Amino acid sequence: MAGEEAGFHEGAEEAHTWRSGLNSGKLDRQAQPHQPPTQPTACPECGSQRIWKNGLRYTNRGEIQRYICRACGYRFSETIWSSSDPPEHVQKIHRKLLNSAPALPFNRQVCVTETQGAKNLAEVESRIEKWAAGATKPEIKGKIVEFAWWLKKQGYKMSTIKVRVKALKWLIVLGADILNPESVKDVIAKKESWDDSTKGVICVAYESFLTMHGLAWKKPRYKGRGSLPFIPLESEIDALINACGKVTGTFLQGLKDTGADPGELAGLRWIDINFEAKSVTINHPVKGHDARVIPVSDEFLRRLSVLPRKGEKVFSSTDPYATFYSQRKTIARKLNNLRIEKISFRTLRHWKGTMEYHKTHDPKHVQKLLGHKQLTSTQIYINLEQAIFDKVSDEFHVSVAHNLQEACDLVKIGFEYVTEMDGGKIFKKRK
Repeated sequence: MAGEEAGFHEGAEEAHTWRSGLNSGKLDRQAQPHQPPTQPTACPECGSQRIWKNGLRYTNRGEIQRYICRACGYRFSETIWSSSDPPEHVQKIHRKLLNSAPALPFNRQVCVTETQGAKNLAEVESRIEKWAAGATKPEIKGKIVEFAWWLKKQGYKMSTIKVRVKALKWLIVLGADILNPESVKDVIAKKESWDDSTKGVICVAYESFLTMHGLAWKKPRYKGRGSLPFIPLESEIDALINACGKVTGTFLQGLKDTGADPGELAGLRWIDINFEAKSVTINHPVKGHDARVIPVSDEFLRRLSVLPRKGEKVFSSTDPYATFYSQRKTIARKLNNLRIEKISFRTLRHWKGTMEYHKTHDPKHVQKLLGHKQLTSTQIYINLEQAIFDKVSDEFHVSVAHNLQEACDLVKIGFEYVTEMDGGKIFKKRK
């Protein structure tokens, strides 16, 4: 929250400087030198203050420092502001710094009359003052804190609390009166950039806020369009795993082997790993899943064995999300395969469920593997398997092992045993 307030005050000061330039009549782009760039204090994408310098960007105005966020991997540059109208890409960065606030009306006044210019400037000041008042009132901040604590007392997980508090902040920034349901409906309806799924999430968050205050409303009808998740090829997943760093690659390999939710694998402890039985125990399930024991590959165990043990949890000392996005983008461009950019941590769970059903055609087995309490939750992987493998022919690499060592080597790289013939064991692996 402190990072967001800092971003807001920084943006308000820049807007004030820009207005001052208009009032003094300094509208000539060449007349005013650009202000020197200032080092950002927070990531414009996620608001985290864990930002590092990441090289220089060379322009006709000189060198510009680049930064990378260690929390989300987002790369951005210093912004050079001038007294004249900033270009569109600068306005976009400015809006991100204001925590997705509505675009400040950078009105073009070089070719307007004096009356029109004064009118536009008055609108600018009015909107800024109105937005600032709504974002900085102490009672509004108090209600946000009260709402977060109420959710905590109701037993909601911290991840849910963050989403709902962020949704409430969005409504406040967009000018909604959060104690007036009709005002909130107007703001949500006018937000064209949100799809129905996002609007539905906002409505659920606001409904819980009304419940806290003992109020009610007629909830708008927003339903997300059903769509099947993206399922990559195994070769694309392996390429991404091998390209990522030691910790992130291990985390991805674990998701591929177990099909666990990212939150479940993030809570994995060293005592939950059985190196002899080649299995891990999911003792901290999320989203109502069941605890379960899942077999894992030798590759995952090998990667685990070289990780430093700095705490009770396997992934407690580092954030697996920290560099994943930048590494994913790099390998996608290097291999000229933009499909890799669509792979997320949760994608590997969908991939595992789909492949397990394709191998076994046993919904109960997939339900147990993924920890679903209801078989209806597993239905999506049945639909995915039918959609993918009814259109794509099954193509395999085939290899023959003539002794125990050859068979072990094939199993280590993902081959599956098929049958035995003429003294050799036949293995296959999907291309």
